[in-house]
Amino acid sequence: MQQRRFILGTFGAAALITLGAALAPAAHAQSFPSKTIKFVVPFGPGSGTDTSARYFARKLQDLTGQAVVVENKPGANGFIAVKQVLTAPADGYTVFIGSNSTLAVNAALFKELPYDPVKSYEPIGMVARVPLILLAHKDVPVANLKQLTAAVQATPDKYVYGSFGNGTTGHFAGELMWSALGIKVTHIPYKGSAPAMNDLIGGQIPLSVDTVAAALPQLKGGKIKAIAVTGATRATQLPDVPTVAEGGYAGFSADSWLAIVAPRGTPAEAKTKLQKALSETLADPEVRSKLVASG
Repeated sequence: MQQRRFILGTFGAAALITLGAALAPAAHAQSFPSKTIKFVVPFGPGSGTDTSARYFARKLQDLTGQAVVVENKPGANGFIAVKQVLTAPADGYTVFIGSNSTLAVNAALFKELPYDPVKSYEPIGMVARVPLILLAHKDVPVANLKQLTAAVQATPDKYVYGSFGNGTTGHFAGELMWSALGIKVTHIPYKGSAPAMNDLIGGQIPLSVDTVAAALPQLKGGKIKAIAVTGATRATQLPDVPTVAEGGYAGFSADSWLAIVAPRGTPAEAKTKLQKALSETLADPEVRSKLVASG
């Protein structure tokens, strides 16, 4: 069978994985940080991006002694959140935690962007990779990809699927999956994981593609069920859920990554301290275990 693999973008990989780089601090009247730091998230509360941002924000607050707030700005393919960050002063007090949906995929979707995914930002660091998962309402009479394929072929008008937005990694992964399965399922975009999950639980949609982080609480509660994960390997938190590749579609792989960036021109002192905080956050065993446990 023809291999299907999708690389959901890279973003300054060499720069992103270099955390805590030794950069010469600029001279300022006040040392960074001296006031509240804001993390802007392009998705709603409960998403994998939001969860990661809140872990980092709490750790950064502990490390700096300054308040750190998370502000959710979902919608418009991340443009609302991006605009807020790029119009803020480049002083390190407003940063952006985005996924490859915003920092890579948008460049492939739109002829013109109000930002440059590389030149508009100072990279702070890569945060995590987030597995994606195909979910179904608990009463949908399928348990695996082959059963789903047969069901869609038998009653194509019955099946639609939701994602956390047009042009997001969830949308891309879904369309690639239907292509691999040889079926057509209509896409219903939502402004984030939470509204998509609400409609899946309520039965307004039978299927969705979301992050494992967003799905775990509902899966544990038995309100929805997992069909397959889209990454190359099974999710640590869901060892019994097979991958799409294991379902008979060799080579299929699609997942998401998260990264923190600041506006271009952010002072070296602020960038260095943010990188150091991220490095210490990701090295903290308790934070790492919570990130893994949350998906």
